Amino acid sequence: MLLRFPAFIPRFVLVLLVVLPAVAGLPAAARVTETEHSGAEALPCGNATGNDMQTIYFFSGLGADARAFDRLELPGCRIIHIRWIDPLKGESMADYARRLSEQITVAHPVLVGLSFGGMMAIEVSRIIPVQKLVLISSAKTAGELAANKSFFLKWGLYKYLPGSWITKPNFMVYRLFGAASPADKALLAAILEDTDPRFYRWAMNGMVHWDNSYIPAHLIHIHGTADRIIPFQNVKADFAIEGGGHLMVYNRAAEISRIIRDYLNL
Repeated sequence: MLLRFPAFIPRFVLVLLVVLPAVAGLPAAARVTETEHSGAEALPCGNATGNDMQTIYFFSGLGADARAFDRLELPGCRIIHIRWIDPLKGESMADYARRLSEQITVAHPVLVGLSFGGMMAIEVSRIIPVQKLVLISSAKTAGELAANKSFFLKWGLYKYLPGSWITKPNFMVYRLFGAASPADKALLAAILEDTDPRFYRWAMNGMVHWDNSYIPAHLIHIHGTADRIIPFQNVKADFAIEGGGHLMVYNRAAEISRIIRDYLNL
């Protein structure tokens, strides 16, 4: 049974006070075909070929998929987008990461994680040796995520949200994610439409119980100073993107690309 809210409370207020503080870059188990579920998708990057390519595994977030990374420019690399898989009942983020890591076939890989994907990349780095790790608009520890400070998360209200509330954008969603241009809004709307409410609720529950304090070596954290989903003041970022919001991987891609290229010596 769905939680009933008083009829006199406008829906947009509920979205602002209840839904949005909890999003924290949740991933989407997008509606994909059986073939797409079978493993990671490899895409060549730049003009490099064969053994000259640097392999980078990308973990999406923001209720997102590979589309969020479309504007990054990383020549001389082979990009592999990790596919979200259906979580098992009661599965922890650590156990989920162990199954997700089966998609990684390169020794000592480079991982790039966006928002919730960054948290999952950290969990994967506890299972397999990682060469380098890049977090974008994410949190390294439970303290940075501060899920225990969210009324919505702490009391488990995410369990009762109608699916239609999770998949439909509005002006407050656009503002909180920093989606200002028509292209930004179109991307975010498409991402939210593909969000699986069951996966959303599992991700919320996982973040509530995420107790990570481990910070991998060779990690850099890129964060926007105007992020309204995971506030800049909550994290200790290595690189600050002035005025960057939670969608900056898309609308500030040139700056983020330069940081990643320098870090990976591309």
